Amino acid sequence: MANNILQKILERPMAIQQVNSDVTLLELPLVNAFLVGNPSTNNGDWVLVGAGMAHTGKDILQAAEGRFGKGSQPKAIILTHAHFDHVGAILELLNTWPNVPVYAHQLELPYLKGQKDYPPADPTVNDGLIAMISPTFPNKGVNLGNRVQALPVDGSVPWMAGWKWIHTPGHSPGMFHYFVKVMVH
Repeated sequence: MANNILQKILERPMAIQQVNSDVTLLELPLVNAFLVGNPSTNNGDWVLVGAGMAHTGKDILQAAEGRFGKGSQPKAIILTHAHFDHVGAILELLNTWPNVPVYAHQLELPYLKGQKDYPPADPTVNDGLIAMISPTFPNKGVNLGNRVQALPVDGSVPWMAGWKWIHTPGHSPGMFHYFVKVMVH
């Protein structure tokens, strides 16, 4: 039964939601990714946050072209962490965008450079469906070699002016979240 439910989740088509003029949410199976940039004001400069699950690269590319134009490429790909559901399409995306740098927290680099695998999932963390099936999830790192580099230690996010990253370990060693300064007039 759990496998049938998961299969239905994975077959769900991507949904796109415009959060504001600069942020577009890509609702992929199990996870989200974001296109950050405004095609009207940013001279075509934009950033992809997250790389979704395997086989979602085509959806991400299609959404990016729909928002920023055919053949457009991000200035960077920012990874919040290296779990399989957030880096599944990274190699496909990097094959399409061969010169785009990838950034992640320093503590995630061993998982993104093929030097380390995550520990196996613990299904006892709670009694939910995802926890129950988590031992079947891949935990192997991905090898991006020199394509990935550490985020700046000052908390800034490359190509995302006004945004800062905050280290929030727990889910993974280098997990982080963003916040943006809101200007009050």
